[in-house]
Amino acid sequence: MSPAKKRARSYDSAKIRAAVLAQFGQVRDAVLTLTPEQLGAPTRLGDWTVRELAAHFTMTVGAVARALEMPEPAKPELPLLEWPAGTATESGAIAHGTRELAASAQPSELFARTTARIEEALAEAPDTRLIPTLPQALGSARAGETSTGAMTLADFLVTRTVELVVHTDDLNDALPGLDVPYDRQALAACTRLLADALAVKAPGASTEVRIPPFAVVQCVEGPRHTRGTPPNVVETDPLTWIRLATGRVGWRAALDDAKVSASGERADLSKLLPLMG
Repeated sequence: MSPAKKRARSYDSAKIRAAVLAQFGQVRDAVLTLTPEQLGAPTRLGDWTVRELAAHFTMTVGAVARALEMPEPAKPELPLLEWPAGTATESGAIAHGTRELAASAQPSELFARTTARIEEALAEAPDTRLIPTLPQALGSARAGETSTGAMTLADFLVTRTVELVVHTDDLNDALPGLDVPYDRQALAACTRLLADALAVKAPGASTEVRIPPFAVVQCVEGPRHTRGTPPNVVETDPLTWIRLATGRVGWRAALDDAKVSASGERADLSKLLPLMG
């Protein structure tokens, strides 16, 4: 079944909205405590510093408000389950926009401005409102670039949980001891969307991927499992799964560190990961 035809998991819109605001708030509160030296620290994201990573948080959340200010597209073009695979094509424009944003203002100003805009934007906007996606909504479009599609506000907010959780993990990795917490609903939505993206990329039912307590998916072509213990099982925790799905951790390294258990001849996911660029 193609990504466009596969039925996406349903999400509770009120919980997703609250999760986006909660996770963004936790990041904001942590960033506002950072010293200039900490803001200048390197991250695992190429040549980005913590300052640029902080700016990226405000870009990805601010994209909601910017998108709602733009004309409504005629029809949805980007199914939620196709979003993870499409992020790699926009990485260059996003990196460019992030650097410009980080240089334009202090983190405190960026977070204050974004908090006000997102709260105001979400107060009235219905879940069904169609909005353009990357790169226009991120404010990172260059001359000649067009939107990669349109999706509902409800779906776009689910993608924001992925951005927020993934980059919260990047921030915690860059500054050991900072320990920004993860909103449970944001972590759950992020985990589930990336698990479903794996099932889209490798359709089938021969392998069961378990990410307790949030997700279980069937994937990979082969003999279909119907009852009893599945012959091919992969199990890991949510953060390890998110790191695997986004390329922060490699499959072999996760196995060697006992962060993943994999049994069965079709339980090797190394050729399917990462799912996002």
